Amino acid sequence: MWIKYSKYLLWIGYVYFSYLLLLITLQYIPYHTDVAFLRIKQDVIVFNHYRIAFFTHVYTSIFLMIFGALQFSNYIQKKHIKLHRISGRFYVGILLLLSGPSGLVMSYYANGGLFAQVSFLLLSTFWILFTFLSFYFILKKQVIKHQKFAIRSFALTLSAISLRLFKYLLVFFFEPLPMDAYRIAAWSGWMFNLLVAELIIYYKFSRISK
Repeated sequence: MWIKYSKYLLWIGYVYFSYLLLLITLQYIPYHTDVAFLRIKQDVIVFNHYRIAFFTHVYTSIFLMIFGALQFSNYIQKKHIKLHRISGRFYVGILLLLSGPSGLVMSYYANGGLFAQVSFLLLSTFWILFTFLSFYFILKKQVIKHQKFAIRSFALTLSAISLRLFKYLLVFFFEPLPMDAYRIAAWSGWMFNLLVAELIIYYKFSRISK
C-alpha cells in the first residue's frame, strides 16, 4: 500500500517543482535580458548566439517537463497509447532540435569556470544522446532498450529540478561559498539522477531477459 501512496506523493512533488520552474520561465516573458539569472550574465548576453540559446532553452525546456511526465504515466501508456506516442514525439523533437543544442551552447558560458563548464557539457551531450537512442530503439521496435534510454533521458531532464534543489540543500546545511555550491550542484544535480535512473532500470528490468 505504501508504494501506491508514494507514487501519489512523487507526482505531487513533481507538479510542485514543475510549477516553480514555470515561475522561473515566466520571469523572462515578455522578453527581458536583465532579470533573474541574466543579471549575472550581462557579459555574455550581448552575444547573439548566447541570447538565442538562452531564450530557446528557457522557453522550450518547460514543455519537456509536461511531455516527459506523460511518457511515464502507466494510465496513459495503457489507456491512451496514441497520446503516449504523440507526446513522445514532441518530447524528442523539442529536446533534439531546441533544448539540447541550446544547452550545449550555454554550457560553454556556464558559471563556475572549467569545472562547471565540463559538467554542463557532459550533461547536454548525454541528454541529447540518450534521447536519440530512445527514439532510435523504438523505431527499431526494441522496446526494452527504448524504455531504458527514455528513463535516462528523463532523469537528465529532471536535473533542472535537482540542480536547484542540491544547491539549496548545500547552502542550507553546509553554507559553502556561493560559487562552490554551484560547482558541486553542477555535477551532483545530474549524476545523482543518473544513479537513480540506473537503479530503477536494474529493478524494473532485472527479471526481463536482455
